[in-house]
Amino acid sequence: MQRALIVIGILVLVVGLLWPWVSQLPLGRLPGDIVVSKPGFRFFFPITTMILLSIVVSAILWFFRH
Repeated sequence: MQRALIVIGILVLVVGLLWPWVSQLPLGRLPGDIVVSKPGFRFFFPITTMILLSIVVSAILWFFRH
């Protein structure tokens, strides 16, 4: 548990330091992300972004386990 908290803390620190560059990535604006816009209403469902992030996180966790 301690190691997991330390790793999560380091990851948050790294993402915080790299935020100016990370925010320039097109995450949330990928083809396949669903956006429904009507007057007075906007619905956004980033399905492609969630699938991509899930694959990346799964690969990282698999790498650390082996």
